[in-house]
Amino acid sequence: MRVERTAIDGALLFVPTPHRDERGLFTRTFDAHVAAKAGLDPAAFVQDSQSRSRRGTIRGMHGRSGRGEAKLVRCARGAVYDVIVDARPDSPTFGVRTSVLLDDETFVTLYVPPGLLHGFQALTDADVCYRIDREHDPSEDLSVRYDDPDLRIPWPQPASLISERDLAAGSWAQLRDRLRT
Repeated sequence: MRVERTAIDGALLFVPTPHRDERGLFTRTFDAHVAAKAGLDPAAFVQDSQSRSRRGTIRGMHGRSGRGEAKLVRCARGAVYDVIVDARPDSPTFGVRTSVLLDDETFVTLYVPPGLLHGFQALTDADVCYRIDREHDPSEDLSVRYDDPDLRIPWPQPASLISERDLAAGSWAQLRDRLRT
C-alpha cells in the first residue's frame, strides 16, 4: 500500500495493491502501520459508518465545526466521484477543492483531515464506508450547497437525488465569512 498526497494540505490517498486471480481478488483496505507512517493515529478512529446511494445521488458538502472530524473514506461497492474542500481558515490550501474517483476496483481510501468539507456523487449504485475519529454530534454539522457557484464543483452526472438537508444548505461565501470571524 502506498500513500499519495493531494492538492489539499494534509489530505492523503491510501492506494492498495489488489491481488487478483481466477477466484477474484484480495486487498488490504486499511493498514495501521502504513497509517502511522503517514502521520495518522490509527487508534483515533472510533466509529465506522456506511452509506448506500443510488446512481446520480449527491451527498454533501458536509463538515464539522469545533475540532472538526477526520475520516477515512472508501467505496466498497460501485464508484463515486468524491470531493473535498479545505474549510480551515489558517490552512495554506484554504478554499481549494479537489476530487478523486473512489471505486471497488482500485480500493483507494481518501483521508479527509479535520476542517474539510466532504461530499460525493454516486456514479453507479454505491456503498461508501467511513472510518471516523469522533462520534457524530449533530450540533456541529456544517454544510454548503452541492451546486454552490463559488465552489463550481464539476459533478460528472446530472444530480438525481439530493436530500432536503443538502438542498437547504448555505453558500460557501456564508460559511467562509463565518469561519474567518
